[in-house]
Amino acid sequence: MEAVSFRADAGRLDVVLAARLNAPRAEVQRAIARGRVLVDGVVRPKSFRLIGGELVQADVEAGGEVSPEPGSLEVRYEDSYLMVVSKPAGLLAHPTPSRRTGTLVNRLLALGVPLSKAGGVDRPGIVHRLDVGTSGLIVVAKDDETHAALSAMFRRHEIDRRYLALVRGRPPQDRFVVEAPLARQRARIKVRTATGKEAFTEVSVRERLPRATLVEVRPRTGRTHQIRVHLAAVGHPVLGDRAYGGGGDEARRLGLTRPFLHSWRIAFDHPATGQRVELEDPLPDDLDEALLRARQEG
Repeated sequence: MEAVSFRADAGRLDVVLAARLNAPRAEVQRAIARGRVLVDGVVRPKSFRLIGGELVQADVEAGGEVSPEPGSLEVRYEDSYLMVVSKPAGLLAHPTPSRRTGTLVNRLLALGVPLSKAGGVDRPGIVHRLDVGTSGLIVVAKDDETHAALSAMFRRHEIDRRYLALVRGRPPQDRFVVEAPLARQRARIKVRTATGKEAFTEVSVRERLPRATLVEVRPRTGRTHQIRVHLAAVGHPVLGDRAYGGGGDEARRLGLTRPFLHSWRIAFDHPATGQRVELEDPLPDDLDEALLRARQEG
């Protein structure tokens, strides 16, 4: 069993809990129906509308033990407190009730290093996540104290994260900020001015190509799918991102089978030593090849 307790976002109970646990909604709905989910100490139906801020306590069935799995995993930085690793595209950050293998956590366990337990039994070491189709740098905590400190730094926006994205079209400005509140609607994230959570994304042009633009993106907030939704909202979706308008012939010509989105740089003051940590991760081969094709297009 995986027991969690958290302050809720606004929305339907089953949707909010599924998003929080990164679990299939069917698994969450079964837990709700069995009375294993409490809202401010009271059992509520799956369709109960949360206004935000309620205390949700959930005991959701886990899908079994999480086992170590060997696999390619490049460690960009490591000390006795934390690691920064390069997550390959296609790899979930951590297991879900219905998927126990093929995740970053499985590969971390295979390294045999200590991992924090603060995130729950399915999330050892995991402080933040990248979308399954996004590659690049992710921070891993080795103990609970470091985990708590890093989590607080993320909440205070003290960890500088930079992404590279290849987007459709040519933005008219070299630097701009997208400010658009975001909210979940079923499996997707949408801009919702009245009901969404505030979200800010800084964008700067790195290279203008014949049919696309390479941009560097700095999310000031950390909402789910924030970069992808914000870029799509201003008419420049991430190429290869079929969920938010970046698929089609242009992405196929470039050989993209996933969004061209890569967490290429991360910088922060070490929570234990205070020393500055600044790391970069080069584009993986699939994105590097797609960028070369984009440069050659007429």
